[in-house]
Amino acid sequence: MSEETSKYPQISDIEKELNRERYRQKYKLSLKNTVFTLVTVAAIAVLVATLWLPVLQIYGGSMSPTLEDGQIVVSTTVNKLESGDIIAFYYNNKVLVKRVIAGAGQWVNIDADGNVFINDAYLNEPYIGKKALGNTDIEYPYQVPEGKIFVLGDERSTSIDSRTSTVGCIDREQIIGKIVFRIWPFAGFGTVN
Repeated sequence: MSEETSKYPQISDIEKELNRERYRQKYKLSLKNTVFTLVTVAAIAVLVATLWLPVLQIYGGSMSPTLEDGQIVVSTTVNKLESGDIIAFYYNNKVLVKRVIAGAGQWVNIDADGNVFINDAYLNEPYIGKKALGNTDIEYPYQVPEGKIFVLGDERSTSIDSRTSTVGCIDREQIIGKIVFRIWPFAGFGTVN
């Protein structure tokens, strides 16, 4: 090899450098696509979690033993609520979780032992641990106003709910959704009744 040809790179060296540059370009494109996909999936997940399946953390013991402090649950928007459904709703810039007991026009009566009657029919409540009249300042029987829902916490002795004029019956516009699934802790993973 002459001295002049050694100044210039060999064809094999040029091919190696071209292959290295092609690999670098493919890697950058693949990384860019992966990041774009992850950002898109995260944005969709946030949108779904905010609009259709809000994820909520339970604070306090007003829904014990059904839901305990610190548990994380998923709610879903529903058009029709039934007695016994657990809902999340806005109240004074807070989110409360209670159980639907009665709807508009129904009569609610709670006796001194904590037994609940809807339109004079006894309400079987297997989900509560101990019955109690609890904190109440309304007169029974109580008729649920039009467009409102009467809610109670499962821990009747301590829950502040529709039995007090402080919270009262709630409007449908206040409802975030029906609690359907517990995701944390994993030991309690599953549907919520």
